[in-house]
Amino acid sequence: MNAPLPRTLKTPADLMTAGLISPAQAEALVAVAAKYAIGISPAFQEIMAEPAVARQFMPTPEELRTIPAERSDPIGDHAHAPVKGIVHRYPDRVLLMPTLACAVYCRFCFRRETVGDKGLSREELDAAVSYIRANTGIWEVILTGGDPLVLSARRLREIVTALNDIEHLKILRIHTRVPVAAPEMIDDALIDVLKHSTKTVYVGVHCNHPAELTSNAKAAIARLANAGIPLLAQTVLLKDVNDNTEILTALFRALVACRVRPYYLHQLDLAPGTSHFRVPLERGQALVAALRGQLSGIALPTYIFDIPGGAGKVPATNSYISPEGDGSYLVRDNAGEIHTYRPCD
Repeated sequence: MNAPLPRTLKTPADLMTAGLISPAQAEALVAVAAKYAIGISPAFQEIMAEPAVARQFMPTPEELRTIPAERSDPIGDHAHAPVKGIVHRYPDRVLLMPTLACAVYCRFCFRRETVGDKGLSREELDAAVSYIRANTGIWEVILTGGDPLVLSARRLREIVTALNDIEHLKILRIHTRVPVAAPEMIDDALIDVLKHSTKTVYVGVHCNHPAELTSNAKAAIARLANAGIPLLAQTVLLKDVNDNTEILTALFRALVACRVRPYYLHQLDLAPGTSHFRVPLERGQALVAALRGQLSGIALPTYIFDIPGGAGKVPATNSYISPEGDGSYLVRDNAGEIHTYRPCD
């Protein structure tokens, strides 16, 4: 008799059956599971022995502890959502979020209050595409969510085809964890859909630790690169996951070797229940300064800070962010306005 196929672990009972937690721990996670989606893909189950991987995806009771500075919508998606599924924060680009499902659920996700929920209906997607069509200043669409590459090839093709008809749109960027979290999904059908786009397609791979770049993940990334699709990488700076120069150096060099250009290193957003992952801003700045002396320029991402509330991203450097000495910071946005950031309130 054939062994059962591995499946995504979605509940505390699943984690217990897989031998990852005890019955007592499973009981303690019931409240966490009721609030935040759990999902550990088969690909990541294979590397859970690496503590830095397990920390990213294993739920813990710490997630139910919030601090006053944290907020359910940390980067202001809702304030910039003219229609459902669209976030229009910058003049020339929008986020299009057709699904809120993911192949794996990160415990530090800044959309953790909404991921796992139902995505857009056909009518809602039509309205979102109509918004893009009507706003001729939109040059780039960023497919995100959720993870757009968990959609079926048929559904993804419908979205790509609808965007193909918009003349002023030139760039289609797709943000995804699928190449590392579910590499088997990067198949011929998916590649064919991406090549069907009349826009220039970029794929942004989310990867936080070199252990995530397994042989299967590298093969999936190679399939995208061999199809002529430019690849970028986004990484979140996480306490006890990648907050040292050795791990970051190994990660960024490994990405470049896979033909993926490190793009952003994110300061962790103020999502609820994530303070145990947050690296102090000064430490992040010191890490990036140390990397400059030992990494090639093509392997060095921009350390980026998303201003809470929706004022946009700025480099996490002293030219934009200045400490006040009381644990707070003054942050200057791209329009020159000043915001106060208090990560420990």
